[in-house]
Amino acid sequence: MSPIHRLAPEVKIAATVAITVAVVATPREAVWAFAVHALVVVALAATARVPAGWLARRSLVEAPFVLLAVLMPFVVAGDRIEWHGLQLSVEGLYGGFNLLVKGTLGVLVALILAATTSTRDIIVGLDRLRCPPVLTQIATFMLRYLDVLVDEARRMRTARLARGDDPRFLWQLRGFASGVGALFLRAFERGERVYLAMLSRGYTGSLPQADGGGASVAQWAAAATVPLVAAGIAVGATILL
Repeated sequence: MSPIHRLAPEVKIAATVAITVAVVATPREAVWAFAVHALVVVALAATARVPAGWLARRSLVEAPFVLLAVLMPFVVAGDRIEWHGLQLSVEGLYGGFNLLVKGTLGVLVALILAATTSTRDIIVGLDRLRCPPVLTQIATFMLRYLDVLVDEARRMRTARLARGDDPRFLWQLRGFASGVGALFLRAFERGERVYLAMLSRGYTGSLPQADGGGASVAQWAAAATVPLVAAGIAVGATILL
């Protein structure tokens, strides 16, 4: 387990947000600054012992934004330059680079957080950071009962197939839609029963606080190192422009 794994979840969440804000605040013209940001993120991933392949596979989630960034030099209006016979927009080049590099760095930082922090710990960290209780409770219940809903959907699908339904055919889409509606009703009814059971056990609108007193001063100081470096890069890039 790496030192980043051992940090309190609220510390890692705050550091992730701060690093992302620093990257976004960096002027897009400062190409060198993003190279330094990338080195910081690589060092962070190495410290967290997150495999590069794991990061690469999950960073594919930003593929639509990458496509948009590639298209921007061709579709954005403004002054144009010629490159190997192609007329590229200067504003589009800056905009595409800005979208690509900031989006990629933000995704990588978020993936490092996900790789070093369990989902339950993330919710605990948000609760300690005074996130609105309604949001953390909804997320908690969603994680708690997601497997239940998946099992219910699997049983409904098995029942449909046993009755001769074949979801591969387009004309049976109506049956699929009916199944989704039935699943929603079952989920709603189950939620009502769970809520009544919680009220009968003393639920007053807030869940019990998680065990532990949160992060220490030393953990906050250690976690502040990378955000301060990222902020320094952003400030330096702004001054040098």
